Amino acid sequence: MVNRQAPEPLSEQALAALGSVGTGPSGLYLHVPFCATRCGYCDFNTYTAGELGSSSSPQSWMESVRRELDAAAGLLSPVRKVSTVFVGGGTPSLLGGDGLADLLDAVRDSFDLAPGAEVTTESNPESTSPEFFTTLRAAGYTRISLGMQSAAPHVLSVLDRTHTPGRALEAAREAADAGFEHLNLDLIYGTPGESDADLAASIDAVLSVPVDHVSAYALIVEDGTAFARKVRRGEVPIPDDDVLASRYEMLDERLRRAGLTWYEVSNWARAQVDSGLPEPDSACRHNEMYWRSDDWWGIGPGAHSHVNGVRWWNQKHPATYSASLADGALPVAGQEILSAEDMHTEAVMLRLRMREGLAADVLDERERARADVATVSGLLEWIDDAYVLTDRGRLLADGVVRDILD
Repeated sequence: MVNRQAPEPLSEQALAALGSVGTGPSGLYLHVPFCATRCGYCDFNTYTAGELGSSSSPQSWMESVRRELDAAAGLLSPVRKVSTVFVGGGTPSLLGGDGLADLLDAVRDSFDLAPGAEVTTESNPESTSPEFFTTLRAAGYTRISLGMQSAAPHVLSVLDRTHTPGRALEAAREAADAGFEHLNLDLIYGTPGESDADLAASIDAVLSVPVDHVSAYALIVEDGTAFARKVRRGEVPIPDDDVLASRYEMLDERLRRAGLTWYEVSNWARAQVDSGLPEPDSACRHNEMYWRSDDWWGIGPGAHSHVNGVRWWNQKHPATYSASLADGALPVAGQEILSAEDMHTEAVMLRLRMREGLAADVLDERERARADVATVSGLLEWIDDAYVLTDRGRLLADGVVRDILD
């Protein structure tokens, strides 16, 4: 039985902030909470069919998503167009090509997409096919992000991933054959039992298919996950920081030599030959909106939103989320109005992770002095009136941020 929680109405101050947004770029994130199985390292808001039982289904979720889209459109400026759409999860590909096409139709029913809008969906390689990608391309999706994690079977086993190593590569080729020019593969590095050779083989595999974007994340032990319980019981060791740094350097060097350049600490995109900067549309514009603290509305159970200095998050359980919307209420579980100090802290934390760096005029005098110290120490460099992480600085990015803000 689902414990039903009453939604929290957006405050008058929050509603006033939403009503005063301009006409600049905005994004939509749509959260698909369904997974076939639960990966041991994942702490995302996801549910298997067995966990949901009869309390929710893709059909009831879709009906609720349509209601939230309509509500969002009613609260935002009618002249504002959506620049990016990102479907994440969970496993969006479990909806099938037709289901994801219907989801994008629902977005268009409520919002106008800007010309050249970026439309991305994440996909699990095992729930895709050539027909799946053909349907998505015809529906208007422009980017595919595939979860590969590793090419080593024993590494996938530690992560509780169910796909076979070669399937992600096959899926990438199928997506390219369907007409997708923008393809991402996700990697995870630092898994216990992974060797340098394992990661090298994974990078070789990624570079053997027509991707223009790679995301690579160090394995993090998240509280409450099956992996965290294994670490606590001593069944697997905690990832070693020195090993993680070494693996990151390997990734960056290999991807750079292959013509991919970093534009955010954990993300690489195909580089322009002349400038070395990412090619237009190779970098993920939707994720850049997060790092620049632009506006986006998160649709779906547990989704987070940020619009004009207002942040809120939805109720997590799909049944509770749907019940609130069926009652005519936004499914808000909590909210906050960001103060000027909050927004400043986030600007430093997020923009410094990007290749474009942190503009000096964002910092006050004391913070600039600390940034200058980091520059002398070789962690930052001064480029076009901005502080930019050096190669060594990227390995210590969190510490650089703390030093500037403290």
